[in-house]
Amino acid sequence: MADQIYRNRENRDYCKMKGIRLSGPPLGRSSKKDQSEQKRIAQMDSAERNAVVGNFGEGKRHHRLGLIQARLPETSEAVIALQFLVMNLERRIRLLFRRLSNDIFYLKVKMNQHLFNSFSTPYLDFQMKGAGLSEVSLK
Repeated sequence: MADQIYRNRENRDYCKMKGIRLSGPPLGRSSKKDQSEQKRIAQMDSAERNAVVGNFGEGKRHHRLGLIQARLPETSEAVIALQFLVMNLERRIRLLFRRLSNDIFYLKVKMNQHLFNSFSTPYLDFQMKGAGLSEVSLK
């Protein structure tokens, strides 16, 4: 993925040599058929690129990636790798807790429905019989 400013002939040749796909229209004039397909692919690539850039922005704001003060390049790379590891772990834990809370909510609803059905129905049936009404199921 590369921004439009980096899609020049030299970078295209380098990426082609390395087997890297650059998003965006090919050089030269394109046909009408290819334009709709290229537009769809460009939108998908743009959405993916925005997600990646957003993660870097989150790392700079919340995890101090913009303030790394390690002196050696190896140390800086290790600090950055650990920061992204922490970011990924936080995301996984957040998703796990969201799933667990949804499951717990679902179980509570099911338990409440079961309790309501098992306790309230005989009571209502009993009241109806006591009032001289015919037996009608309220289920």
